[in-house]
Amino acid sequence: MSALIRLRMSSADAHYGGNLVDGARVLALFGDVATELLIANDGDEGLFVAYDKVEFLAPVFAGDYIEAEGRITNIGNTSRRMEFEARKVVAARSDISATAADVLDQPVVVCRASGTCVVPKDKKRK
Repeated sequence: MSALIRLRMSSADAHYGGNLVDGARVLALFGDVATELLIANDGDEGLFVAYDKVEFLAPVFAGDYIEAEGRITNIGNTSRRMEFEARKVVAARSDISATAADVLDQPVVVCRASGTCVVPKDKKRK
């Protein structure tokens, strides 16, 4: 089972100079993907317990479009192991103008992560 969301990083997402987006924003997207996966699998939002690996691989800037995808890789009694990947599919081109952007021929992987979520037994509906 997998889930995918795509959205544009706004200037409100920029946390550092040069319109650089904080890596925590990408992790928040993974949290949204995990929530969708848990709802589809268990009928409940569940809880994100921990990340065991996070790799930031490329910068994300305001104006970039990011796809965040996740999948359940293992189902335990109440735990759900998940893997995530975020890819830049449109890159802002502030070097050209404030409104320029390019659709990328090949998405750029900006972050990979894995972690564990749980759905308490009394909340599981499926």
